[in-house]
Formats: sequence, structure tokens, C-alpha cells
Amino acid sequence: MGLDAVPIQGQLLFVGVLFLGTLAISRFSIRIGIPAILGVLLLGLFINVNYLNLSHHQAENLHVFGLALLLFYAGLKTDLAAIRGFLEYGLLLAIGGVIASSTVLGLLIWWFASDTGAALAPGLADAMPLAAALLIAACLGSTDAGATLSVLAQVRHRIPVRLRHLLEFESAVNDPAALLVYGLIVGIFVVSGTDPLSAAGPGLERTVLEGLRGFVQQIGAGMIVGVAFGYVAKLVIDLLVHEKAQLLVVAMSIAFVDYGCTHFLGGSGFVAVYVTGLFMTNLRYRRTDVNHESIQEVLLPFNTMTEITIFLLFGLLVSPSDLIPSLPMGLVSAAALMLVARPLSVLLCQPVSPFSFREGLLISWCGLRGAVPLALSYNVVTAIPRIRGVDPASVEALARNAQSIVFVVVVLNLLLQGLTLPRLARALGLQPEPPVELQA
Repeated sequence: MGLDAVPIQGQLLFVGVLFLGTLAISRFSIRIGIPAILGVLLLGLFINVNYLNLSHHQAENLHVFGLALLLFYAGLKTDLAAIRGFLEYGLLLAIGGVIASSTVLGLLIWWFASDTGAALAPGLADAMPLAAALLIAACLGSTDAGATLSVLAQVRHRIPVRLRHLLEFESAVNDPAALLVYGLIVGIFVVSGTDPLSAAGPGLERTVLEGLRGFVQQIGAGMIVGVAFGYVAKLVIDLLVHEKAQLLVVAMSIAFVDYGCTHFLGGSGFVAVYVTGLFMTNLRYRRTDVNHESIQEVLLPFNTMTEITIFLLFGLLVSPSDLIPSLPMGLVSAAALMLVARPLSVLLCQPVSPFSFREGLLISWCGLRGAVPLALSYNVVTAIPRIRGVDPASVEALARNAQSIVFVVVVLNLLLQGLTLPRLARALGLQPEPPVELQA
């Protein structure tokens, strides 16, 4: 029996109780020292209703809707002034770190995973397609500042302010960076329909060039439209907003129109909404009580609701039985991400880092994953069947296991790093910056 057979009053009752449950589980999660979003995810997995009448395509569309808002908010939260003095390092860590960690993780998954991802098969004799391994790794490229900072709140008196600013900045910038890396892999290996291992000389070169051309076009168009909509947002706010409460309607409308227009112009809507949000942080508006901080303030509850919904929906829709075959590879992928890929990406940036080695160790352990990896995993399911060279008999299992691997990695990452991060911060003995003394 589906929810269509339940009266609307019963459906509203179910939704209301469900979201109240997320508040209760969030409070409990924080008390035991794990991120609240992990508790929400596990709540959805525990309830695991199988009669929501929600198709995979509809779920993917809902996640695109959520990603557009999350990236717009990430743009608004990208405070360049807060990381003045280490902006170059922050950009290198956010962009170069995503590329490095995704590449390393993808190669490790390719080496260890069987052709369907249902078993460990070290070596290349029965390896997962390289494109599928890289897509899984690209899904896991983005970190979540909200989860990290909520865990570090237990030891916030030990964490330097500039380190907190760096973690927040990295998370805001590496969201679009991870999406771009994912889009580049899709453009090279999936959209063209070419498997990198079966392509020959000129064909492979042509495939890569076409993928790069599409990638550059999406970035360029996304940035241009994003900047243009930054000015549109200023115009709309100055002309139409006469009270602060209307900012929520304006901000959401701008984000959705921005995303849609960019898509039809051949660009990346995710890049556009992020650039628009970033651009809006540096604009001044006619009303003195309107600025990027006030827009953040009205968007924060909706942004939190969006993130909770993504985690809850994923937990409700994933089948626990689907996780069992991919559990070994999920464990190995989580270990590879936390112990190899993320620390290596931070270590590669250390020569230009203004932070100490001990602070670098904390940064490398702060790579908690959040809503973006789960949302992207829905796209992986539709992308993998379009990889040439995949055995048609195993493509369904590969797509399902790829999504399950992302799920297992996110859960283990939030659980293990969430529980150990405060202990590591205490063990490193970091000291906050001394207060600034006023000169006479």
C-alpha cells in the first residue's frame, strides 16, 4: 500500500512526526558527540518506509532542488574578508584538495573494487571501470563545515578562530569544486559514451578534448550568468523588498531562476548560483538593514531544512539489504578517504600553508562529508549505465553498489571522525589566538 491510499491528514501527521523526530535525534546525536545530520540519516534508515511512491528520478530531482539552494547559501557564506592573509591557501586547499583527494580515492577504489563493487578484488584483472570509480570518488570530494564545526563546538575554546574560518571557507568553495570535478569526469567518460580503457589513441584524445571543452563552457557560462544575476538580485532587492521578511522569497526565486536560465544557456547552474551568492556578499543595497548577512539569516532555517531533508530522504529510500554487498568496499573506501586521500591532499598544500603542522593534522581530519555526496550519488546511478564497456548484465548491480558505497563512506566518515575529532583537537594542544591588545 502506498501513501496515495492514506488520507492527506494522515500524510501530514506522518511528515510532522517525522520532522519532530529529526529534532529529537539531532539533540541526542550532539550529546553523544556525533554530527546531528548522521543521526537524521540513521533515523531515516531505521524507519525505511518502502511505500513513499517516490521514483528514483523524482528523488534525483528533489536533490537537484536541494543542491541549488545549498550552493547558493554556500556562496553567501564565502567570506573572503574572514580569511584575509591566507586566501591563496584556502583556495588551493578547497580546489586543489578536491582534485587530489578525488583522484587518489578514485584510483584506490579502482584498484580494490571488483567489477560490480560487491567484493574486494585487488588488482586490475576484475576491476571496476575506472570511470565508475572516479565518479564515486568525485561524489565524496565535498566537505561539510556545518558538521565539522558542530563537532568542534565541544572544544571551540581550543580552536584558533582563523582555523574555524578556514574550515568554513574550504567547505563553501569545495562544494562547487567537487561538482565541477564530477562534471568533468562525466563529460570525459560518460557523456561521450567512451570507456577510457577501451579507447584508442586519437579516439581517447578527441574524447578528452570534447569533455574539456564542455567543462570549460559550463564553467564560463555559469560564471557569466552568475555575475549577471548578482546585479539582477541587487536590482530586485532594491526595487521590490520593503521589509526584511521578503528576502527569503527573493533569494530563493533568484537562485531557481538563475539555475534554470544557466542550464538553458549551456552552463552549469550550480556554478551560477554559487557565483551569484558570492557576488551578492560584496554588494551594497538601498536598505541599510539588507546585506549578505541578513540574507544568510533568513535563508539559514530553509538551508538547514534542505540539508535535513536530503539526509532523511536518503535514509528513507535506501534499502538496508542493498548495503550488505557493498559493505566491504565501503569500509575500504572510507579508510582510503580518511587515512590516505584527505591527509595526502592537505599534505600537498602544506608547503604554502600559514598553519602549523599540528593545525594541518587537524585540518586533514576535518573532512567530514555531508549532503552534497549523498545528493550526487543519485546522479551516479543514472550516469553509470551510460559508460561504454560496462557489462550489461552487471550494470544494474554496479550502479546500485556505487550509491551504496557513497552511503557507507558518509556514515562511517561522520561517525568515526565525528567521535574522534574533539579528542584529536585536545591531543594536539592547539591554542586560540591571544586577544588583540589595544594600543594606548
